[in-house]
Amino acid sequence: MAVTLEQAQRVGYTCLKALLRFAFMVANNLVAIPSYVLYLIVLQPLRILDSKSFWYIEGVLFKWLLAMVASWGWWAGYTVVEWGDDVKAVSEDEAMVLVNHQATGDVCTLMMCLQDKGTVVRQMMWLMDHIFKYTNFGIVSLIHGDFFIRQGRAHRDQQLVLLKDHLEKYYRSRNRKWIVLFPEGGFLRKRRETSQAFAKKNNLPFLKHVTLPRLGATQVILQTLVAPQENGTPSGGDAGRKERKSKGLQWVIDTTIAYSKAEPIDIQTWILGYRQPTVTHVHYRIFPVKDVPAEPEALTNWLYQRFIEKEDLLTHFYETGAFPPPQGQTKAISREMTLSNLWLVAIQSFAFLSGGMWYCLFQYLYHCLF
Repeated sequence: MAVTLEQAQRVGYTCLKALLRFAFMVANNLVAIPSYVLYLIVLQPLRILDSKSFWYIEGVLFKWLLAMVASWGWWAGYTVVEWGDDVKAVSEDEAMVLVNHQATGDVCTLMMCLQDKGTVVRQMMWLMDHIFKYTNFGIVSLIHGDFFIRQGRAHRDQQLVLLKDHLEKYYRSRNRKWIVLFPEGGFLRKRRETSQAFAKKNNLPFLKHVTLPRLGATQVILQTLVAPQENGTPSGGDAGRKERKSKGLQWVIDTTIAYSKAEPIDIQTWILGYRQPTVTHVHYRIFPVKDVPAEPEALTNWLYQRFIEKEDLLTHFYETGAFPPPQGQTKAISREMTLSNLWLVAIQSFAFLSGGMWYCLFQYLYHCLF
């Protein structure tokens, strides 16, 4: 079939735009990530003298880096509409965020939609596949204190021990509030067949849009971060001492990501922007942690139930284009998530100015020494 001039022009424009976006992303990474690292190296004396202030500054820089990633999608027209509970109401409390996992773009979507949730982004910890450690952003996540988990049965027990140690060492000492994980343990397309076979063998529901979650990391997080009194165990000490202690993990935020036409956005699309502008839909449901069972079998059933509910939510969304209304209500209310272009430009400008400053500084030092 012959290609019309208009079609050729459209393809050419898309390729040119993708090339320019890729060049900008590379430049963005080359100035922003080294600047983040260098600022924190210079601030090491502050880390010794005032650790709280150091991690506050690190958190702000971390949030700005995630905002830069969010801007790549935002400026390509990949926006977010939110449904369900308003998580801003618990943004200052400790929470565990459970997310379904379809593609690499899930992380970018969360980086975008959590930007306007107060202090959440700068005080959050991510659990991600260990492969992420070897990407350009890996050094940032290492410094921030995210946890890289190695998948596979052979590593499972050891990884859970390492996760517990990591949480005890870094979560409260760096004043983290939210912890984000993908309990399915991998992308939907890679795990669906295995999950369905397991469900059939164990007389569990057949799921198409999500997979059955794994218990391990969720259980370790609850055991490690929930304050003793939440489980009905007295923490001991006087009231004043209790008040000074962390309240512990207070909420579980069940987060469901739905893509238009069930076509997930991957990181390549997010960077190159070759897909037409599209809206990603994110549904939240908040559970008090005191309502989450601690016993393994009961917790497994509770976690399975959350993903069965996700299946129902996604089935309804793909059939109607909207999430169902909450129980007892007749209409579901959606909220458009917005970012300030002026703020994004300011952050990008700061990154490039920082890159220029560090370059000039190293040039000056080089001339002084040599």
